[in-house]
Formats: sequence, structure tokens, C-alpha cells
Amino acid sequence: MTDPAKDVITVSSDDKRADMRNGARPRTTRMRSKRVRPYALTGGRTRTRHHLLVETLISVPEFDPVLAESLMPESRALYARACQRMSIAELSATLTLPLGVVRVLISDLAGQNAVFIHPTAYAYQNNPQVLERILDGLKQLPV
Repeated sequence: MTDPAKDVITVSSDDKRADMRNGARPRTTRMRSKRVRPYALTGGRTRTRHHLLVETLISVPEFDPVLAESLMPESRALYARACQRMSIAELSATLTLPLGVVRVLISDLAGQNAVFIHPTAYAYQNNPQVLERILDGLKQLPV
């Protein structure tokens, strides 16, 4: 039987005696963990295929319920939450998943074209046209 309060598998003494009479090995008490290690969710990966900053916005262009059902529970939750535009940091905090795990799973979803990664300032870092527009905007500000 499982005790939900402690999440420990308990075996009654009657069950142990029956196992011994039948020649079976006696069952032992085991601890079960409710948490899955982060490296298990990402397959040990820590690097992403996309440049994802904590402020990078993610959205789902078109929600696909068939795809959602085929995803792992953590990826499915990220996919569902990203229906509303959210940042990587917001997704991590909302789902209480480590930031690194969220980055790797979002990168996987982007590789499947399931989510859209909105460009950040990093993407426009060396674009002279953007820098000129910013400079023009700053010049127009009242002093």
C-alpha cells in the first residue's frame, strides 16, 4: 500500500509471511521521490540550439492539441503556458522549473516549430539601422 502522506511503500507483516511461504523474496520498503532531477528532463543537456535570454519572449503561433498530447508533461505545460506571450523567466517561475531546464525544453519546442522565439535586443546588437532609430528617438525627447 502507498501512504500518500509520506509517499512510502509499506508492506504488511502478513504479506511478508506469505511471500516467505511461497518462496518469494520478501518485499522491502522503498522511498519514492516526487521530484524528477532536472538532468532527467533534458536528457543531460545544458546547452540550447537557440540564444535564449531570461527576457526572451516565447509564444505559440497555433496551438496543436495532437502535438501537446505527444509531449512530456513539463514540455506540455510550457507549450500550454506559451499560448500567452511569456518570457523564459516567467515560464520558469510560473511552472517552478529550473531556468536551465526551461531554456532547453523551449529550444526543443522551437526546433519542432511549436513555439516562436521573439527577437530580443541581442538580435539587433550590431544593426546600424536600429541604432540610428534609437539615436533619433533620443534626440526627439524633451530635455
